[in-house]
Amino acid sequence: MKKIGVLTSGGDSPGMNACLRAVVRTAMYHNMEVVGFYRGYEGLIDNAHLNLDHKSVSNIIHRGGTILKTARSERFRTEAGVRQAAETLRSHQLEGLVIIGGDGSFRGAIELSKHIDIPIVGCAGTIDNDLVGTDFTIGYDTAINTVIEALDKLRDTAESHDRIFVVEVMGRDAGLIALRTAIAAGAEALLVPEIKNDVDKLLTHMKNWRSSKSSKIVIVAEGDESGGAYKIADIIRKEIPQSEVRVSILGHIQRGGNPTCMERVNASILGYQAVNGLLEGHRNEMVGLINKEVVYTPFEKAVKHIETLSPDMLRLLDILSL
Repeated sequence: MKKIGVLTSGGDSPGMNACLRAVVRTAMYHNMEVVGFYRGYEGLIDNAHLNLDHKSVSNIIHRGGTILKTARSERFRTEAGVRQAAETLRSHQLEGLVIIGGDGSFRGAIELSKHIDIPIVGCAGTIDNDLVGTDFTIGYDTAINTVIEALDKLRDTAESHDRIFVVEVMGRDAGLIALRTAIAAGAEALLVPEIKNDVDKLLTHMKNWRSSKSSKIVIVAEGDESGGAYKIADIIRKEIPQSEVRVSILGHIQRGGNPTCMERVNASILGYQAVNGLLEGHRNEMVGLINKEVVYTPFEKAVKHIETLSPDMLRLLDILSL
């Protein structure tokens, strides 16, 4: 194998640059050329590319985002778009492709593999941590630490004013960010898409909170069926009129920032092992780390959403919030 491609796709996540750096330098160690494509599948369709070398990826391991940029490509959802992307790969005579992205990126890889016969290996890059085949995805650790920093600051204001804060975090389809940060920040309640929430149960729980609690934080994942933080806050104000409620939407701040140490190391391992996987004959698989061991999971299995949260973690939150 003498020449491979690499792209970052979908939502950006801290650690993508560290992963990209590892892909390029590992490939060059094996005397391979590396072609990078801008803006994910969109750039693949447009053949927006550059040749990458050691210098191209210097001084990026600590940076959030992705130097290759990323996008969600509507054109790639069409047959014509996929065919054009495959033709771009052929034009560069690539023998392998590394895709750094999440669920949608790997579904795209499955479609792309139907039009070109080269091995594709994916690195799990998404802050949601919702892929099967790895303990932690690239971006998750940094995202939850960003959320924790914000929640700690909100707690100061909540305690000073005896307020209820309803905080919305990312997680359109997965509540893993919400659950882990709720435990770490000492939140009093949690609403996530994996659990069919009973708002009445939440209100009963709130009415039974200890009167000595000077601050109360409710974490809501953006994909929760109850309708998001503003709707929950309105319900609380209506049912508990004596309460003073504030809403905070953390939004895209969770995607940015310098990756943590754990993030940089894990992303580097995944990038390194993605290239090794190509050399070993892996194709249409995502590389991940489970119990610190490198594993390769077929894209078809990796993209299946985790539909349940750990009952033990949920019970832990309930007990610690008393």
